Amino acid sequence: MSIEDRYKLNKEITLIDIANELNVSKSTVSRALQNHHSIGAATKKAVRELAEKYNYQPNTIASSLFKKSTKTIGVIVPILSHYFFSTVIAGIEEVAYKAGYKVIICQSQELYEREVIVSKTLLSAKVDGLIVSVSKETVDMDHFQSFLNKNIPLVFFDRLPDGIQSNSVSVDDYEGAFKIVEHLIEQGCKNIAHFTGPLNIMLAQNRLQGYKDALQKHHIPVNEELIYECGFERAQGISTTEKLLNDQVSVDAIFAVCDPVAIGVMLTLKQKGIKIPHDIAVVGFNDDPTATVIDPPLTTVAQPAFEIGVAAVNIFLKQVIEPGGKYTKEVLKTNLTIRQSSVLKKANQ
Repeated sequence: MSIEDRYKLNKEITLIDIANELNVSKSTVSRALQNHHSIGAATKKAVRELAEKYNYQPNTIASSLFKKSTKTIGVIVPILSHYFFSTVIAGIEEVAYKAGYKVIICQSQELYEREVIVSKTLLSAKVDGLIVSVSKETVDMDHFQSFLNKNIPLVFFDRLPDGIQSNSVSVDDYEGAFKIVEHLIEQGCKNIAHFTGPLNIMLAQNRLQGYKDALQKHHIPVNEELIYECGFERAQGISTTEKLLNDQVSVDAIFAVCDPVAIGVMLTLKQKGIKIPHDIAVVGFNDDPTATVIDPPLTTVAQPAFEIGVAAVNIFLKQVIEPGGKYTKEVLKTNLTIRQSSVLKKANQ
């Protein structure tokens, strides 16, 4: 069957079809499409014209299997809709595409089982590397260890898990938490509650430790009754605030593990008629765009989200160039961003 007949029957046009039509070898067609120097200009022109005429599409899967590289990077995030994670992905894509890599993005939806499924899917798709921020449920790391066992570069970011050694990019969560709690103390706050993230995640552990150490530096006893294990969502900020109020503990400030939780805190306090910051000051972590929209604007810790994505891909590329090298653990700085949700007049008196 001629190439024209195959095309009319909506058959997929292959390298062999083009080669048979031009009476050349399959390898000649392949090299011509790659603009190889060994193929003459006339042959290249004929091959390209025929490929264009019959809408030839190269079989990238077969090509990648032959080259043992798919030129793809898998990315797993807990929730894509979060500003922080979408900004990290923008940084990942910026560097990846310039380096000739495509990016496959998956969500775990904060579910361990879904994280396992998408990681196995990406492994089956033969991604060249994996960049991941773990779900709040993740404790077992076997699904990630599978990548390391196959010498596939693995880079964790933001939420770094315990129990597995690999590359990572994070911010100095401890320092960020310490600075923002110290800011509250400088405003005159002494009964500062902390809504932590899930404590199986190092991020939450480090922010909790920064909170405790800031209190101890200023000779304020750590009251375990003011520490509530929360989560990362606005709804959890709302429910945890309601629990705190029902417990009738005395607080003059709340340090939330992240901005979505802090927003939930503020909405609940305002609904109850509690004035921010006059009655209770509120601070967060991330510098989400909503931090400047809510009234009063939220004091928070700004993270370089885009730069985290850039760093993650650069670490991956380094692993590709130098396989088997030492793991890279990069820690970026944060910035304290003070707004009206925590500034108290009594501090200026």
